[in-house]
Amino acid sequence: MKYQISHLTQYHYLQDIANCYNLSCLSPRKLAYQKTRKTRLEVSPSPSSLYDHLDFFGNRHTFFHVNKLHTQLEVKVTSLVEVLPRLGSQQLEESTPWEELLVYLGHATDTQALHARLLRTATRMTPTDKLFRDFAMEVFEPGMPVLEGAKRLSHRIFDEFTYDPGFTTLATPVHTVLQQKRGVCQDFAQLAISALRSMGIPARYVSGYLETIPPPGQERLVGADASHAWFAVFDPILGWVDFDPTNDLIPDERHITLAFGRDYADVVPLKGLMSGGGQHQLTVQVDVMPLADSEGLGL
Repeated sequence: MKYQISHLTQYHYLQDIANCYNLSCLSPRKLAYQKTRKTRLEVSPSPSSLYDHLDFFGNRHTFFHVNKLHTQLEVKVTSLVEVLPRLGSQQLEESTPWEELLVYLGHATDTQALHARLLRTATRMTPTDKLFRDFAMEVFEPGMPVLEGAKRLSHRIFDEFTYDPGFTTLATPVHTVLQQKRGVCQDFAQLAISALRSMGIPARYVSGYLETIPPPGQERLVGADASHAWFAVFDPILGWVDFDPTNDLIPDERHITLAFGRDYADVVPLKGLMSGGGQHQLTVQVDVMPLADSEGLGL
């Protein structure tokens, strides 16, 4: 599938802003199953400096500085991405039994093992403890392939938790999500990560987009899409495999990957500092437009 993605962020300030320093993480990754053909970032007012860098995980971040007076900041990222088929659910049973994975991580010294170890430790947003371990162990059976267990965990979150956009904020602890069984895609991804890491299983946070399909008979609304989040689990044989607990899916051609890291804090879409401004209003519009093979070449 080929997509043209538009992500527009607008800030409106009550007072003049003299300086703002920003860091965006809105460029889709280049992966074995995802080809990023083009990406264009536009900032208004025009920044005095702008440059890209790759972080530890290979995500592309763009820094920009605006040093002229302004009461509105607009950041638009437009990308042309092609997403290819990847691992099917029938292959999950071929993954390593989870106990053997823990043994492997205990002695392996290859690059992928060392990288995976970094993603089984707790962070502020994805803590680990017995409560999360017990939650995961209720679906992991002895000798179960690790990816089959991750699939069951993802299904449990989908089945038992309520999607509630008004319940959590970025500051809501994942313990609250577990106790109240409510949240959004970011919360469900970080809950799964906390549960898996509490067992010693490497898991990472994935940010991106999901193509939304309108109900039968209704038109697709331009600009009505949104950012999405899910998680991935490591297997020594099959590599990193994604799971979407919000929709009880194994991500496929409808999932577009932006970035991944330890938790949301590693892949914040847009963050920064400013001087002046007072109160402000934030609006975000996202459009994930599927294209025919011959379309989208003029980006």
